[in-house]
Amino acid sequence: MIDFAFFVETIPTLLSGLPLTLELAGSSIALGFVLGLLLALAQQGNHRMLVWPIRSFVAVFRGTPLLVQIFLIYYGLGQFRPSLQAAGLWWLFREPYWCAIIALSLNTAAYGSEILRGAIQGVPRGLTEAAAAFGMSRFLILRLVVLPLALRQAIPSYSNEIILMIKGTSLASIITLMEVTGIAQGLISQTYRAVEVFVAAGAIYLTINFTIISTLNALETWLTPYRARA
Repeated sequence: MIDFAFFVETIPTLLSGLPLTLELAGSSIALGFVLGLLLALAQQGNHRMLVWPIRSFVAVFRGTPLLVQIFLIYYGLGQFRPSLQAAGLWWLFREPYWCAIIALSLNTAAYGSEILRGAIQGVPRGLTEAAAAFGMSRFLILRLVVLPLALRQAIPSYSNEIILMIKGTSLASIITLMEVTGIAQGLISQTYRAVEVFVAAGAIYLTINFTIISTLNALETWLTPYRARA
């Protein structure tokens, strides 16, 4: 049976890893969004020399487990230490924190680029043609017409990706980062009470995700009031 007294005592300890969890998630989501948007925009043209490498990148990161990606970036790139030192990049890849952010960012960029690409392609062509008829440049059409509409349409799907990335930060514990899951594993090794610890950790993740979902739903309703009325 669950020891509720121990369960309550465990929560403050686990919460000490919450700032790192949120930092990993926030940094990765922000970097991944920017990279994903750039990749999505780059695929709007017909330049095969540009499109095919991007699609290969997306296929690799969507088709392999995030756990494997973290392992390869942290442990795999460590095999090339002399080359990384010569390039002045060893300071980046020797730290588990930065390796986790790189892996998480690349993973969410791959998924996010497909979400954003679909949203951009979903903007009615008549709107862009009308904007062009008014003499707007391609950049202005992209900034004032395409992106605002595409980002609104992408909110529901991108919300799911954000939730997946929050949960994905738990994998950072395998490279010694002491976020919520890392602290939970340490507590289990000390107390052998896996049920109470993991239930408490799950409650923390559930609270985070519920808060994010509620916020994003409110944002979607505010940006698309016509959907709410429908």
